[in-house]
Amino acid sequence: MKRFLTILTTLFISVASFAQGQLVTWSSHVEKAEGDICKVIFTGKIADGYHTYTLTDEFSATEIMDAAVEGGELVGGPYEISVPTEETDEFGDPAKHYYNEIVIAQDIKVNGENTRYTGTIFTNSCTGGACKAEYYDFDVKVGGNAVVAAATEVSEPEPVQKTAFPWGLILQAILWGFAMLLTPCVFPMVPMTVSFFLKGSGSVAQGRFKAGMYGLFIVLLYTLPIALLIVITRIIGGESVTADIFNWIATHWLPNILFFIIFMVFAASFFGAFEITLPQSLVNKSDKGSDKKGLAGVFFMALTLVLVSFSCTGPIVGNVLIQATSSNGAWWIPIVTMFAFSLAFALPFTLLAFFPSLLKDLKKSGGGWLNTVKVVMGFIEVALGFKFLSMADQTYHWGILDREVYLAIWIVVFALLGFYLLGKLKFAHDDDVPHVSVPRLSLAIVVFSFVVYMIPGMWGAPLDILSGYLPPMSSHDFVLTPGSTSHVVVTDAQSQTGEKKYDFLHLPHNLEGYFDLEDALAVAKEAGKPVFVDVTGHACVNCREMEQRVWSDPAALEILRNDFVICALYVDDKHKLPEEDWVTDAETGKVYKDLGRANSYIAREKFNVNAQPNYVLLSPDGEILVPTHSYDLSVENFIKFLKSGLEANAK
Repeated sequence: MKRFLTILTTLFISVASFAQGQLVTWSSHVEKAEGDICKVIFTGKIADGYHTYTLTDEFSATEIMDAAVEGGELVGGPYEISVPTEETDEFGDPAKHYYNEIVIAQDIKVNGENTRYTGTIFTNSCTGGACKAEYYDFDVKVGGNAVVAAATEVSEPEPVQKTAFPWGLILQAILWGFAMLLTPCVFPMVPMTVSFFLKGSGSVAQGRFKAGMYGLFIVLLYTLPIALLIVITRIIGGESVTADIFNWIATHWLPNILFFIIFMVFAASFFGAFEITLPQSLVNKSDKGSDKKGLAGVFFMALTLVLVSFSCTGPIVGNVLIQATSSNGAWWIPIVTMFAFSLAFALPFTLLAFFPSLLKDLKKSGGGWLNTVKVVMGFIEVALGFKFLSMADQTYHWGILDREVYLAIWIVVFALLGFYLLGKLKFAHDDDVPHVSVPRLSLAIVVFSFVVYMIPGMWGAPLDILSGYLPPMSSHDFVLTPGSTSHVVVTDAQSQTGEKKYDFLHLPHNLEGYFDLEDALAVAKEAGKPVFVDVTGHACVNCREMEQRVWSDPAALEILRNDFVICALYVDDKHKLPEEDWVTDAETGKVYKDLGRANSYIAREKFNVNAQPNYVLLSPDGEILVPTHSYDLSVENFIKFLKSGLEANAK
């Protein structure tokens, strides 16, 4: 068992590290030193949770390879500007590691205006024993304007966008996977699993091998279908097609309304209105297959579990996948998230298969407590279902689910759940509750506390914990909290020039801004300010979290309001553009006719960004000033990012 879990854990870490994309993203600039000496400075942003090494590390040194200078010469070797963290490595030896950022430099003697410095930076980034070697080719102009400027931004290939690993989604998927064991569709499969492996013959080693394969088959039956869909679409149409599919699933009205209806139907079933089961013939065929000997029988046993438990796991799997596809656009996130869910779901059954004799006398379970779990799941299904309706409402601007309407529904749903736990509400298949048990009372206290927490939100309280799940504050009609409303102020410059205005879109915290990049750049040139580009989406949970928990900081708000021209590019908005505003893909010739897909193409083409939230700082001429900033709830890091852009724009 330990070996099996170790293999799965190692596989998970490997998938995470290699699916991460570029773990160190590089940018460079040139500073003038003494005389005809210039200093080329490379800044590497390191992915969260990873570390890389110094230039002098004995085994995994960061290195500038194949360095060459045209029209000049190297002065000494590369050296470090940043200071590494001194710590003890996994072997107990002293080590120096870089986290978050590494800065190295090379002095160059410039002999003319056309001096260029070329080479490759090698890094080895590690976490938890898994490492990835990467190479970054650079070609930096050192002469000419670079010599005159104190710190000139160099025109170079844009760094590959880093996508933060979705630990929050992973944890949520794992918790849902474990919770599924207690649902009435899944729990009765426990005795069946015990019985199947008790009947098995052969050695102990053979039995444990089959038990391990049983868990693996469950994981594969959940993970492979979504993985195959993603891989096939990427092979056939490339990354943009996969991104379009995910965007369609997450934001189009049809799948969102469909999921909303499915959740309501399943909730009604959990409340006892009717039973939902798969066709008995399909389940029977799978169950008969489990009578076979060898791995075929183990596979069909796993398939039977997946099929029989579908009525409980189906909507949860859908919810997990929708959150994964709409989180930040990375194609691999749904695969890893589903892997985490299925691993947690399979683990209890794998343990039972390993040690069936420990539960030999377990009888087929059912009864009141299982029905209580079923009804509780029904209330949760209702609450989660409205999230899908909200996504469609926001992307199509229907105005059905304003923030206070959404909150009112959640308050009522969870209040009813609290009364149910106290025995004040009873459904058809419930047993009588002569007294309230301690677990019921404890859960009721948690639920009612949550209800009390939500109530101030009806009058504009920010409710930071739910910021990623609620409709934006701009949809709230009645607000008592000062400064929490959101609207867009159309400036005189915008009105006088007749530029495009999307008055149905809004920015948080009373910020003024634009929703068209050309408009924002035009105003930025007139005002002499840099542009803060917010690559965002209506369905982006992390975007709302950043706005509510990071942008809201007084220092960050002051910088955004006074020092930048703000431009929000919604990549999932369904507003149809007039023909003169259509955007054509230069590579494929595809024409994007709605605002969201046009903005998505602009973000990919101009900023190499295919995820949200992402923040790009531009000069008034549209040049990228500093490396982009993505989802990070550190206010300090966000302010540092904004100030670095202001400093770069001032040079």
